[in-house]
Amino acid sequence: MTTLTASPAPVAAAPGALRRVVRSVLRSRMATFGFALVFLHIALALLAPVLTPFNPTANDGLVPLENPGGVHLLGTDALGRDILARTLFGGQYALAISFSATAIAVVLGSTIAGIAAFKGGIVDDVISRFLDSVLAVPAILSMLVIVTVFGSGPWVIILAVVVVYTGGVTRIVRAAAMDVMPRDYITAAKARGEGMFSILVREVFPNVLDIILVEFAMRASWVVLLISSLSFLGFGANPPTPDWGLMVAENRNLMAVVPWATLSPILALATLIVGLNLAADGLAKSFGVDRMKEVLG
Repeated sequence: MTTLTASPAPVAAAPGALRRVVRSVLRSRMATFGFALVFLHIALALLAPVLTPFNPTANDGLVPLENPGGVHLLGTDALGRDILARTLFGGQYALAISFSATAIAVVLGSTIAGIAAFKGGIVDDVISRFLDSVLAVPAILSMLVIVTVFGSGPWVIILAVVVVYTGGVTRIVRAAAMDVMPRDYITAAKARGEGMFSILVREVFPNVLDIILVEFAMRASWVVLLISSLSFLGFGANPPTPDWGLMVAENRNLMAVVPWATLSPILALATLIVGLNLAADGLAKSFGVDRMKEVLG
């Protein structure tokens, strides 16, 4: 008689896994630095109304092209708007749009991946072939088409990001879910008569949470850069929105006069992307390099 032995759940789903992940991240200087950068950006964005008294979208009678110093630590741009205020509030816009869009893409992609892995067969084949066709189109081209058809604005940008990145998330999470589906605890859940979504929520997703979290951190860094790129090209945020890409586009011809109007959003964008990448790398290592390499290819 064959005895079934329950397959051990991955470390991410075990009790106390969060504490182990935190300790693992803190042992890595680069990962700690990455998380510190991300938390710093979040803090600056939340405290923007306290840190600066100026309106980021209006000049309020200020002098255009004023040099840094005094009440304007980074000076003013060609329209007399405070550069520091626009940079800080630009962080609010970047974090809100990128994190919201990434979260929706990750949740939607994970759900589709779970359904594909659970159903298998023709359902999995149809979803996989559809993903192949979507992923064959360059991300920037897909976003430009969506923005051109529906216009610009925060909700259109979020829609474009979701359409572009859901497929990639689905493919990665599906690979991890397919590794979980043959486990004995999944078989036991099916034998108990649990429904598909109950099994996905209670059994599958907790055991691929490591992959999902790393996907979120990785995709978020790409989304931040992609959104700023769209704004720089004129397809993203509409003036006078305090957006980093838009700030670079508006002030790139004035580098010799007001360099901080261009350098400030560039530095903010670069540090946020570096922080997110280091955080994603730290999460991947804390969850197990071998598991991440196996799933991510």
